[in-house]
Amino acid sequence: MAVRAQFENNNEIGVFSKLTNSYCLVAIGGSENFYSVFEGELGDVVPVVHTSIAGTRIIGRLTAGNRRGLLVPNSTTDQELQHLRNSLPDSVAIQRIEERLSALGNVIACNDYVALVHPDLD
Repeated sequence: MAVRAQFENNNEIGVFSKLTNSYCLVAIGGSENFYSVFEGELGDVVPVVHTSIAGTRIIGRLTAGNRRGLLVPNSTTDQELQHLRNSLPDSVAIQRIEERLSALGNVIACNDYVALVHPDLD
C-alpha cells in the first residue's frame, strides 16, 4: 500500500525520515498530518521515533541503517544519541561515526544483507 505524505509542503519525505523493518525515525517539527501518516501505518508494527540529528531535521540524509543497526554522524549530540538508545529496540545497535562525509544517508545504501558505500569513505 502506498500513502502520500509531505513534510512542510516538501515531497521529499526520505530527507526527513528513515524507515527500516524494526524502527522508523521522523524529524521533529513536522505537522501532525505528517506524523499521523507514519504512526497510523506503522505504529502497531515498529516504533516511530521523533528525533533530530546534529540539531537538524534532515535525519534521512544524515543516517544509514537497517533492522540491526543505525549509523549516525559524529555531529549527533549526546542528548540525541541517548534519546535514540532509549527509544529504539535493544536489538538495534547505534554507532556514532567519525567521517568527513557526514551525510551518511547520502553515501551509504544498505539493507539487512548488503551495503553499498561511497568509495571515499574511510
